[in-house]
Amino acid sequence: MKSYKEYFSRALQAAPGRLHFAAHSHHLWPDVSFDAQVACWEDAARLADRKWDHVFGEVVPDAQRRIAKVLNLSQPAAIAFAPNTHEFLRRLLSCLPADRAPRILTSDGEFHSFTRQIARLEEEGLVAVTRVPVEPFGSFAERFLAAAEAAQGVTDFDLIYVSQVFFNSGFAIETLDDLVHGLPVGGSFVVIDGYHGFLARPTDLSAVEARVFYLSGGYKYAMAGEGVCFLHAPEGYGPRPRDTGWYAAFGALEQTAGSGVAYAGDAGRFLGATFDPVGIYRLRAVLTMLDDLDLGASEIRDHSVALQHLFIEGVTRAGLTHLPAETLLLDPRAMPCGQFLTFDLGEAVAASLQSRLLAEEVITDQRGGRLRFGFGIYQDADDVEKLLDRLTRL
Repeated sequence: MKSYKEYFSRALQAAPGRLHFAAHSHHLWPDVSFDAQVACWEDAARLADRKWDHVFGEVVPDAQRRIAKVLNLSQPAAIAFAPNTHEFLRRLLSCLPADRAPRILTSDGEFHSFTRQIARLEEEGLVAVTRVPVEPFGSFAERFLAAAEAAQGVTDFDLIYVSQVFFNSGFAIETLDDLVHGLPVGGSFVVIDGYHGFLARPTDLSAVEARVFYLSGGYKYAMAGEGVCFLHAPEGYGPRPRDTGWYAAFGALEQTAGSGVAYAGDAGRFLGATFDPVGIYRLRAVLTMLDDLDLGASEIRDHSVALQHLFIEGVTRAGLTHLPAETLLLDPRAMPCGQFLTFDLGEAVAASLQSRLLAEEVITDQRGGRLRFGFGIYQDADDVEKLLDRLTRL
């Protein structure tokens, strides 16, 4: 198994005794991101007010091209950036009908940034929500499509929102094409939350790019940290969001007086206002590094899966009473899942084990009764053995 630790020397040397198995949460940053951070500062010092010409003339277009390459998208300009996915969610919601409560189809396993906002609107009767249970996993896609089909022509959904990989289990929709093509043809906004999918699973959106929005960002497997999220926006959907910042006017065609607020014709229509571009610098640097190493989503995924298998085999072999092998929620050898493993232990046990691991400098995370172990390219087989040793000591 090839090791990529040399590209993460700063993060690894900063805490040499730490075993960071939360790659699904705060992914460690590679060294190139430090250089990008410095470059952003130096560009601001050198260019001052003119830095935005460089940001929008070189940094943003290059980052767009590299994201489009990962997702096999034909139009890099269909990608917009924002500091977080919640900004994009608000703008997407602002495109929905205002004369009635928009109808939303989603799952019961979406991340908090979506579920909290939708639940709050639902409290006021401002949206009508249909939630499809993610479990049992094997029948989710079938049940989700059935819910969409049942509403067709009667109460068509205005927004269909679903994760590519579900954050609290790791379950993955194996083929997005099949899911999207199975949805009724219509004007629904179809939004894929790809935060746990981008660079964690090979993702080819070429067959559905004219139909779907795709949301992701740099905090997890893109290894670029906070403050840099992106949205792929298909042409014709949401041409004039009501929630709009002044950057959304960049590139807008000249409009005659009285014709209304102008918007960019590409994904720029979903832009907000002034932001810190440093996250885009970091993301661009990481994607450049991956290109230089010929590391795509498939290679990253293979590396992660190999580590997952080693860990599962080790847990099974050790017979750990505090982490029984049978509590593994999804086995990646049998079910499509993301780059983390989830053990369903019950809240008290999960909290206790996470705390005890933390005392041993092992970083994991807990979601309710579920303990998650994440895997990335800054780990190797030796790290898995060290993790198993520390679990055994407990």
